[in-house]
Amino acid sequence: MDTIETKKRTRVRAYPAEFKAQLVAECEQPGASVAKVALAHGLNANMLHTWRRDAGGTPAGGKPGAQPEFVSLPLPAPTVPATSSIRIELRRGATSVAVSWPTDAADACAAWLRELLR
Repeated sequence: MDTIETKKRTRVRAYPAEFKAQLVAECEQPGASVAKVALAHGLNANMLHTWRRDAGGTPAGGKPGAQPEFVSLPLPAPTVPATSSIRIELRRGATSVAVSWPTDAADACAAWLRELLR
């Protein structure tokens, strides 16, 4: 006689919407970790990530897939005192050479230094 084996069906647990919302809100708190919140409630972090995605929450606070908005900030122009200079000091054994170069010619100083170090 042939016997048919039946597989035991695992039941997927359903969580109330209020519980999900509470955990998603906990994850949005400053300094909160999704993994810690999930562990504290005996859940897998992947499940909590899914709930956050379904709720529209992301770590950046925007919609999933949305690009963050670029915000341009005006910055003051860097000021270099007119009297400042680039000072390079080279030492080899007992010999020491110091060179001062005006900052407004920094590109020429860089080219000179590249040639010197070749």
